[in-house]
Amino acid sequence: QVQLIESGGGLVQAGDSLSLSCAASGLTFSTYVMAWFRQAPGKEREFVAAIIRGGATTAYADSVKGRFIISRDNAKNTVYLQMNSLKPEDTAVYYCAAEWTSVVRRSISAYDYWGQGTQVTVSS
Repeated sequence: QVQLIESGGGLVQAGDSLSLSCAASGLTFSTYVMAWFRQAPGKEREFVAAIIRGGATTAYADSVKGRFIISRDNAKNTVYLQMNSLKPEDTAVYYCAAEWTSVVRRSISAYDYWGQGTQVTVSS
């Protein structure tokens, strides 16, 4: 049974940093592209960042480029999202997702497995 468990969410002020983690089990982690998506209240879920199997290739949404960093540790079956210079518009539930592929994709429908999400709230 595949499980993706996010952690690290919380309430922070604008300009602060926060680090999210997603621990994966039940899959061969190193063969999956891992991604972060987010969903704000009343909005559709949107792509945030993704990282290829070995970690050499990453992709970011324009709204977070230069502020967020995605990374992974295949030995620990964990993917991370370092969020810097947070803004109130970053407030959302953040989801970890996994896709068995060799290329980074931004489409929600492409991903096979999802976590339950972790809330990130940024106050102004």
